[in-house]
Amino acid sequence: MAERENDGAAAKRPKTDAGELSSDSPVSDFKITRILRECAREKNIFIHGKVKDQDAVVILEKAPIRKDTLSELLKSSQLQLEMKNDVYSTYQLQAPAHLNEIKTTVICPATEKHVKKYLHQEVFLVEESGEDYRTVTLPYISSQSFSVQWVHNILEKKAEADRIVFEDPDPLTGFVLLPDFKWDKKQIQDLYLIAIVHRRDVKSLRDLTSEHLPLLTNLRSKGEDTIQRQYGVPPSKLRVYFHYQPSYHHLHVHFTSLEYNAPGCGVERAHLLSDVIQNLQADSSYYHNRSLAFPLRADDGLLLKFKEAGKL
Repeated sequence: MAERENDGAAAKRPKTDAGELSSDSPVSDFKITRILRECAREKNIFIHGKVKDQDAVVILEKAPIRKDTLSELLKSSQLQLEMKNDVYSTYQLQAPAHLNEIKTTVICPATEKHVKKYLHQEVFLVEESGEDYRTVTLPYISSQSFSVQWVHNILEKKAEADRIVFEDPDPLTGFVLLPDFKWDKKQIQDLYLIAIVHRRDVKSLRDLTSEHLPLLTNLRSKGEDTIQRQYGVPPSKLRVYFHYQPSYHHLHVHFTSLEYNAPGCGVERAHLLSDVIQNLQADSSYYHNRSLAFPLRADDGLLLKFKEAGKL
């Protein structure tokens, strides 16, 4: 599932314990309006529509093939021959229902921001100087009604408390660690966790100085230790990074398997935590002053602000 946004509308999920079947399907009454985006390579599709007169976005993703179910998959599936030529043959494999899952994410009620997020659009690379951040980006962020209440709900244990795998409660250097919705927790190769800091005065990389080094080093050491202990993945097999621009403006760190090509892990958006620590050790004002590049979609209001300022 794609990363949650600032506007505070959370994915609506049936009120059942994890693993239980839901008798109240939020998609049975889903009326399709349009396809926002689809990707054959990633085997997913993003759909805009309505659930009981409320705007909704439904994301369908084919579940990965798991090593622990391969034998059952091959033995219990039905094969329909499509083509045979010498040593080569292709089939349509009809797997049993429990081995043919489609991960379904429902965002309802969905805001215009959600719909735009998943709509395929042109993307532009913006190079933001420290001055641009203060005169263009920060005023734009401050003018928007971005809510991170869902983040506060997690930190205050009002929501998703059962998903937290580790917490350091220290108000200055502490954080909670929990699986990202992109990870189904079935394959270590797709491991993806998010560390959300308890501090509420740090929005992004731009706010970090050497004062925050104890927080960052604590995040790295305890996050990596927890993941190695819980999932058997050593630090040498992890990609630990910030997004800039972030999807929501409350400092958080991404922990992903090095084998997983996670959305947003490319050089135009990801900043390794280890690099951030070294940069701040060398220069406390590094992220206040240096230029940072990041992608913006064609409909992003911040892109318009950069154009109006003559920066594009």
